[in-house]
Amino acid sequence: MRTLGVLVAAAVAMLTMLIGPNASAAALTEVTDFGDNPSGLRMHLYVPDQVQETPPVLLAVHWCTGSGPAMYSGTEFARLADRYGFIVIYPSATRSGNCFDVSSPQALRRGGGSDPVGLKSMVDHVLQRYGGDASRVFVTGVSSGAMMTNVMLADYPDVFAAGAAFAGVPDGCFATTDGSGWNSACANGTVLKTPQEWGDIARSAYPGYNGPRPRVQLWHGTEDDTLRYPNFGEEIDQWTNVHGVSTTPTSTDHPQQGWTRTRYGDKVEAYSLQGVGHNLMTTGMAQHTIEFFGLDEGGTPTPPGDSPCRVTYTVNAWNTGLVASITITNTGTTPVNGWTLAFTLPAGQTITSGWGATYQPTSGTVDATNASYNASIPAGGSIGIGLQATHTGNTGGPTAFTLNGTDCAAT
Repeated sequence: MRTLGVLVAAAVAMLTMLIGPNASAAALTEVTDFGDNPSGLRMHLYVPDQVQETPPVLLAVHWCTGSGPAMYSGTEFARLADRYGFIVIYPSATRSGNCFDVSSPQALRRGGGSDPVGLKSMVDHVLQRYGGDASRVFVTGVSSGAMMTNVMLADYPDVFAAGAAFAGVPDGCFATTDGSGWNSACANGTVLKTPQEWGDIARSAYPGYNGPRPRVQLWHGTEDDTLRYPNFGEEIDQWTNVHGVSTTPTSTDHPQQGWTRTRYGDKVEAYSLQGVGHNLMTTGMAQHTIEFFGLDEGGTPTPPGDSPCRVTYTVNAWNTGLVASITITNTGTTPVNGWTLAFTLPAGQTITSGWGATYQPTSGTVDATNASYNASIPAGGSIGIGLQATHTGNTGGPTAFTLNGTDCAAT
């Protein structure tokens, strides 16, 4: 899985620069002796300064060639944990290439051994040590971690309330019997089965289990050349069958340009990203996952008066156009070096040009990323950016802003 990991690592390095360092005093720490760990996984843990009274737990699983610390620094889950008060576990694979075992017979059954047993031990340790909410345990992962997400949902459906897989394959698709960790037929999207067959594979991981099954969120790029796009449809087939719902969507929408989201009742949600390759996880996606999990409810968001940033958004509109002037103020005590301001434009507004930042996409949920000359915002300092847009009647401004994943006060 070396190619898979190198591709993802490059994208995550760029994402890390955009996200910047975590402003919280909380730190990533390594945990040892957390329980049964047959494959010698390493465990890192992020506990925010403020957690919910009975905190939910998120298991965040990295890509090939990655690590738990790389998943921590290269994704937004720790910042979201600061905002909503949940705990994040970051495991590290120890096999060659740092890929997780999603192919051996041991990994593909409950309690069979290998990596899934160690991952389950990490969850158990955190629930016991921190008084976690056993009914609100979740798993997510990227690439190899996405494949492991599907495996964990099948092996331990009584442990996880939901999971989100970013560029993965169905549970059992990577199965091998020759000791190899790589399955080219599955990676190339040529392992095609009926929904019933996929569902039976997932159910076989825990024979006799008749309890509730985890909800599932899936993400895949149409141009994925590592774990090819047909795997996305096979994942949908698997989890809709497990939940006993139709493969025909109950709703379809487009949260932002190039995204098609299909829903299958309230059990399965799938995002198809047009023209996107294997390195698909970008700023803002984690927020969609946290909302799907319900982790944005009952948390401990930063009070507006304590926000480390403030955004002033002023609109000058005419007929079918408008100009917005945006001032970003760093109200924190440390400089911001490299930033992305995220906000959602009102329906009907489309950006036609901008200055001071790169704006992607041009409608819906937008990320404004710094230019080379204004990447640093000193403590107490401000910068100005802006955009021009067309509108269909709604000339209002966004109601909420985040800077590098942290809520800003809006004025």
